[in-house]
Amino acid sequence: MQGKQGIHFEVSERKILLRLADLVFVIIFVYGLELFFPFTYLTINTENIVPIVVLLVYFTIFGTVFELYDLHKASKIDISFKNIVLASSVTVLFYLLTPVVTPFLPEKRLQIIYFYLAIIVGVFLWRLAYTTLIQSPRFYKKVLLIGEISNLSHILKALHDVDPNYKIIGFINSEDSKDEGIRFKGLKEYQVTDLNFIISEEKISEILVASFNSDNISTELYHSLINLLERGFTIREFTQVYEEMTYRVPIQFVGKDFYKYFPFSRSNQNKLYQFFRRLFDILFSILGVLIGLILLPLVLIGNLIANRGPLFYTQERVGKNAQPFNIIKLRTMVKNAEQNGAQWAQKNDKRITPFGNILRRLRIDEIPQVINVLKGDMSIIGPRPERPYFVTELAKIIPFYETRHIIKPGLTGWAQIQHRYGYSVEDSLIKLQYDLFYIKHRSIFLDINIIVKTVSTVLYYRGQ
Repeated sequence: MQGKQGIHFEVSERKILLRLADLVFVIIFVYGLELFFPFTYLTINTENIVPIVVLLVYFTIFGTVFELYDLHKASKIDISFKNIVLASSVTVLFYLLTPVVTPFLPEKRLQIIYFYLAIIVGVFLWRLAYTTLIQSPRFYKKVLLIGEISNLSHILKALHDVDPNYKIIGFINSEDSKDEGIRFKGLKEYQVTDLNFIISEEKISEILVASFNSDNISTELYHSLINLLERGFTIREFTQVYEEMTYRVPIQFVGKDFYKYFPFSRSNQNKLYQFFRRLFDILFSILGVLIGLILLPLVLIGNLIANRGPLFYTQERVGKNAQPFNIIKLRTMVKNAEQNGAQWAQKNDKRITPFGNILRRLRIDEIPQVINVLKGDMSIIGPRPERPYFVTELAKIIPFYETRHIIKPGLTGWAQIQHRYGYSVEDSLIKLQYDLFYIKHRSIFLDINIIVKTVSTVLYYRGQ
């Protein structure tokens, strides 16, 4: 049965494939310049191993910053081309500006144009092949879903949004007793007796069990799944797949056995990790203070002309272990913006001044928070601190909401780079899922990932 399954690349496999193939095509096309043009700026040989590695490192970093490895964007060739040009432009610029580890500028400046175009053309042709071949139906992963009808629409949307290649072909209702009046029209329904036939006929690669009450699974279905498992067929549980694909903890599906879903990262107690995190916080905050002092005259003038009021404002937020602290920010709203009480920020919020909007878009309003980081109230990376009023209200509605307070809040975080600014309870739920994923998988590598992707968030004006 396993031999009849189609070819499918997992999300992680496709990201690795994109990264490796990008670098291979960069090298191939730069090498091709030597063969077809009088190109001597960067020759591909063992003597130039350091400049070659630097080029690949630069492209990897800026490819990440300009979202070349976002699978949704990679599947759209027009967006891919724009991101390739941006990543290649910054890569070449940095490469030219670091002659200590890269070749000195050639006498014939035209060689720089050759070099630049070779990178763009090489990567673009590979991405064209990727969208034509890897994104085609022959590489879809065909999945059969088992679960209760009431949960199907949420499951389908969550998985399709993160990976369009993950195709759920149909479903089997896991409940033994079925109300004939209830039918789910968005997906074809099969019977338990058809299970083996459907797997063979549709070339199903995986069965996804999304029954959130195991008692609902009928005896017949249970024995059929056991039989498939014993034959080596892949059967996976929904919350495991959801977390793996979306990088979020699905708390809305977590019940009394919550402890299965929260084996928090050992980094939370790792003294060495905590030491280097604190050292990074201090160094980054000192840099932030220096940048703030440089920008302060411009901000002062803008505030005097456009905002006309206090430059800074403080607001109580909830920190680690639910301890309150006062956050420091540059004022971006009109004076007395909440004279009628606390309220959610809104998209295109009229309380935000034109100058305040500029400060928000450029993230300048966040710079004073480095003082909070230096004081130890916050870290550079962590869940964004929320106001006590909203914490109280959200904790009543969203399960495990206060779990995000087991670590220090941060200037940026996994939720901030993955999701837009929260305007509602639903947004808060999604961001909490990301926050808990970070707490669960916290590591130096995830921290680096967040720092790099924060640059993308700022460049593309997201998270506002």
